[in-house]
Amino acid sequence: MNEKTADINHRAYKQPKRFFEDSGTVYPEAAYCVHLENVTNTKNQDIKTMVDRGRYFSMFAPRQSGKTTFLEGIRTELHKDKTYVAIILSFQKYKNMDIPRFYSLLEEKFNRQLITRLEEVECEKTETVKQFLDGFHLSDHISFSQLFEKLNRILQFKKIVVFIDEFDGIPPDELANFLYGLRDLYLEYKGIKQKALYSVGLIGIRNITKLVVGGVSPFNIADHVELPPFSLKNVRDLYAQYSEETNQPFTEEAVKKVYEETCGQPWLVNRLGTILIVNVKHGTVEPIDEKDVEKAIQLLLNEKNDHFDNLYEKAKLYKETFVEIVFDHAGYYPDDEDQSWLEQYGLIKNKDGHAVVANNIYRTRYIKTFFREAKALQEISIVEYTLPGNRLDIERILVNFNQYIAQIGVRAFYQEDKPYEKTGQFLLTAWLFPFSKEGEGELRYEVLSGLGRMDILLTFKGRKYIIETKVNRYDDITVILEEGITQVSGKYLASEGASVGYLVIFDTRTPVGAPCKPQYHGTEDKKVTSFIIGIGRSKQEGL
Repeated sequence: MNEKTADINHRAYKQPKRFFEDSGTVYPEAAYCVHLENVTNTKNQDIKTMVDRGRYFSMFAPRQSGKTTFLEGIRTELHKDKTYVAIILSFQKYKNMDIPRFYSLLEEKFNRQLITRLEEVECEKTETVKQFLDGFHLSDHISFSQLFEKLNRILQFKKIVVFIDEFDGIPPDELANFLYGLRDLYLEYKGIKQKALYSVGLIGIRNITKLVVGGVSPFNIADHVELPPFSLKNVRDLYAQYSEETNQPFTEEAVKKVYEETCGQPWLVNRLGTILIVNVKHGTVEPIDEKDVEKAIQLLLNEKNDHFDNLYEKAKLYKETFVEIVFDHAGYYPDDEDQSWLEQYGLIKNKDGHAVVANNIYRTRYIKTFFREAKALQEISIVEYTLPGNRLDIERILVNFNQYIAQIGVRAFYQEDKPYEKTGQFLLTAWLFPFSKEGEGELRYEVLSGLGRMDILLTFKGRKYIIETKVNRYDDITVILEEGITQVSGKYLASEGASVGYLVIFDTRTPVGAPCKPQYHGTEDKKVTSFIIGIGRSKQEGL
């Protein structure tokens, strides 16, 4: 405990003046708020620099990642200069509207913000602008362009900047016209200091600069910006604001734990903050520590909320790709359509050329849900599978898993008549999941270890159980059996300090439901137990 923490602990707890926002835009006077750093384009220019230079840009950010809050902050910064008129629009509710209604609402929201800003800076042209707007109405993308051309003649010393949040919500039939209209405005006024529309930012879950309409990209004139998650410093600063108000500190280990589990996803960081101060350690100056964070994470993982529900609907659309990324340490392919959508929804990210789930909380939440959908999560008695000395009877667990495969059939193992290895790993991990509940164990998959990556590592009451999975597609199982034994004993047992490992081979030549008996291999100090689980299809299943 450092001196600052010790000093806080000698003070009385005070009720917080603000809260952790987890349901919308963050307003600093009401909620704890931090400034995002390193929000730049590929030229390392920040938003203020791009706006000052009259650039158009698109910003990619998943929902509930802080983009609206960021925009409000940019507008506040711009409005320190009376020259700027920054307007924030949102297309979130417009997708199913007809075109006239869309432009009518766009006109209403734009005009209101424009007049409010002009009155605020006591612009001498305010009444002239009001008169013009009373007689001018938006009806299509042409009139939208004309609006700024005419405003440019009236407001010669103002810079109108338009940010459009949730741009993905634009009526689909108007997407091309709207983007081409913006493109034409940009190109026509690019070399002119007095611009009709000074700067534009389109914000959505997609990289708008990549949109192709009619074979071309109508917004490729724009810079592209990605909104980063919270940094460790951001998380520390956010929680420090609460501590300063209440005298209840967060330990450094707690802050790091939150950051590691959330990877800085703003909604998750804020939601965990709320759970920690309301549900886990409320109304005290006792420090919030790493164990408190672990409790809060478990509460969050079992919580029903709109954030998880919305992401789950998206994850279901690309379930196979999502599961493959969880289990396969898949390569990152920016042009892969499934990966692209999962990334845009904030479920996965690129990490050193590999596609990985965006954070541990999403990974645990959704893979557990998919386990249940596969009906592989069983309500079992852990005691039934426990041997003396708190050892798990892995052999019995795997033999019973073979019976489970016989019950559900093997269709899931085949894609286009080829056995799909990750199905077996997915189902086996789900089968083992109950042994990681209630703090008695930990289940990890695709674990880096020594010279390789273990498929499954189950830790139960201090003991490690290493399990490698393989699929045999050949008549002779010997080759893959020897390969698996060498892999487990030569790579994983030594690096994990274990003497026993397990190898599960899903065999296409063995009929599903065939008896599964453990086979023992190895030397005096390293033993590998193998299990051959039949996934051979019957004629009815298309053998």
